[in-house]
Amino acid sequence: MLDVRNLHAYYGKSHILQGVDLVVREREIVSILGRNGVGRSTALKAIMGDVPRQGEIMFKGRPIAGLKSYEIARLGIGYVPENRDIFGALTVEQNLLLGVKAGRNTTRWSITDSYRLFPVLDERRDAVAGVLSGGEQQMLTICRTLMGDPDLIMIDEPTEGLAPQAVERIAELLLTIAQRGISILLVEQKLIIALRISHRLYVMGHGRMVFEGSPSDLRADRSIRQSWLEV
Repeated sequence: MLDVRNLHAYYGKSHILQGVDLVVREREIVSILGRNGVGRSTALKAIMGDVPRQGEIMFKGRPIAGLKSYEIARLGIGYVPENRDIFGALTVEQNLLLGVKAGRNTTRWSITDSYRLFPVLDERRDAVAGVLSGGEQQMLTICRTLMGDPDLIMIDEPTEGLAPQAVERIAELLLTIAQRGISILLVEQKLIIALRISHRLYVMGHGRMVFEGSPSDLRADRSIRQSWLEV
C-alpha cells in the first residue's frame, strides 16, 4: 500500500527526517511512536507533500514524492492533522459533506456510518462544529476524512488531550476503520493504545526509525522502550 524509503525532510535549514523507511500494508494499523520532537508528525506531513522532502514514496505502486498534497489526496490518502482543522462556523453535517471527493467510491463509508458510530454527531448534525468538545471534534475530523473514501488514512495524535472515555471511542473507531479495509498510519503518544490496536509499530528517534516490529516484539524489548519511549 505505502512504501517509504530514505525519506528526508526539512524545516528551513533544520534536517528533521534523516532517512526514514516505513511500510504500511493493506488493512494494517501501523503506529509511529517516539518522544515529542523526534519527527513523527513531520513524517506524515512529508508523505502528504506539506514540507520539503527527498526520498522515495510509493503508494499502491505509484511514485508520489513529486505530487502536490491535493493530488496525493485524490489518489486515496486521507490525512487528519493534530490540530483537527474543523470548520467551526459550519454545521456538523456540512463538515462531513465537505469530505466527499468527486470520483471516489462512497459505499465504504457513509454519513450514516458516522452517525451510527457516534450518535452525538447525529444529535448535533445541525449545530455548528465549533461548539463540540475536543473528543467530538476529533471524531468529526476523522469521519469527515473517511467521507472521501481513502484507501489509507494517516492520523496524527488522535487521542491527545482527550478524556479516557473519548480515547476508548477513538480506539474503537480505528479498529472499525481497519475492518472496512482501510489502512491506517497512526502517530500516537499513548503506548497502551498503540500496543492494543496496531499490527506493527515503528519507534522513531532523532529523525530515524530505531525499531520496527509487532506489539509483542516491543513489549519484549525493554532497552528500546527505556531508551526511546520512557521519560
